[in-house]
Amino acid sequence: MIQTLPLALPGTLVDHHRIDLTALYSKGWGLHFFDAACSPGGEVYALYGVYRHNHGVADDEQDPRKANFGYRIINRYSAEGEVMASAAFRTGGAAEGGSTVADGGDIGLCVLPDGVLALTATPNRTTLVAPDLSRVLAVYDSKDGRPFKEFTPGEGNPFAGSLSVTPSGRLLCTVAEYGVWRYGNVITNLVGVADGALTADSKPAIKVLASLDPEPAHQSAVDLQPHATHRGAPVGMTNRPRPALTELVAAEDRPSDWCRSRLGRPVPLSDSLFVVPFHARTYRSGSRGQPFVFALVDDRGEMTGRLHGLHAWRDSPFTGMCFDLAADPYRGHVFHLNRYGLYAWNTAGVLRAKLDTETRTFKPLTHFTLGACAPNGDLLLVHTKQHLILRVPAPDDLTALAAAVEDALRTYARRRTALKKQWEPVNWHWTQTTAPLHRI
Repeated sequence: MIQTLPLALPGTLVDHHRIDLTALYSKGWGLHFFDAACSPGGEVYALYGVYRHNHGVADDEQDPRKANFGYRIINRYSAEGEVMASAAFRTGGAAEGGSTVADGGDIGLCVLPDGVLALTATPNRTTLVAPDLSRVLAVYDSKDGRPFKEFTPGEGNPFAGSLSVTPSGRLLCTVAEYGVWRYGNVITNLVGVADGALTADSKPAIKVLASLDPEPAHQSAVDLQPHATHRGAPVGMTNRPRPALTELVAAEDRPSDWCRSRLGRPVPLSDSLFVVPFHARTYRSGSRGQPFVFALVDDRGEMTGRLHGLHAWRDSPFTGMCFDLAADPYRGHVFHLNRYGLYAWNTAGVLRAKLDTETRTFKPLTHFTLGACAPNGDLLLVHTKQHLILRVPAPDDLTALAAAVEDALRTYARRRTALKKQWEPVNWHWTQTTAPLHRI
């Protein structure tokens, strides 16, 4: 079923901070989408942030109508598309006080097999939230803030920086390490699988399958990670999978291209096959044409292939930095959306569909970002300026994807008009006042 869901701001938050929804983002405020996730029952969760930072306003300003702020917001939508509840917490999580959420970079969402919502962030921070968004159930936080904060070994209780669930309930994870590419901070570097339930009372061990930088620098015994293992021992120092992903592709590209490369969020194509995105370093002058790889990696850690059919320049995800993937492991489909098209592959890595944004029909896709793939195969696309989620019913046959997306884009225009009459947004900012807002 095609749906159009607003990324609605809680009305109490708008009123409390007197947010001027008519102001341009250049005036010091903004709203940005981060991630989406779906439950098996059809419910949708959306994670986005709103902030205000006005130059000239003191950091200790107490008046909420003037003070700078930053919030992460989670919306929960019913299977019918109604906003059921919202949750909000200050950016920085517990560091800002009043929140137990372990906030950080590369923040993401995942619905666990038992319906609990996992909020992930780097480095190795996982917060479990009740399905109704009413409370935080548990926090697994590495408490590693290097280089800005002294690291105390044993103080933290880390888990993963991102999570995805396979059909049987395995957890596909990323783990960050200190000293990646000789940097003095903690950067995502490992991909692993956890077999077992992640609950408020316990966490499963992560079996590390692949690494990006084969030899992070400056590590010592304090950097060993007992919750993530390779060959039966904690990952760290010289113990991690070799050859690394960058070593496997270095023969095809210049080895220097992969120094300072970055690991994206992997997605499952089945219980034992995963797509692991990684890309070369970026440059201020522009990075279009730089190499990138969507690698196929099995649960033994072997790179069995890659997603084919993308040209380094014509299809470059570096334009707009669009490296996200969404997978439908039940049908063996994986999707990617960037400024040049929407792409779909099968489990063999063969490109089965490309919807070119240079065509009139699919040009509107340049305004969307890829959110997630629902368990029933539906794609969630998020309009970055109109702040709406478009739910696209994906066909079983990928050759019919173009017709499905074309129909969804036409329906989106009609539904958007109807929502404008119902919600009366201000500059495409939607405000809701009926659903409960939880402070977590």
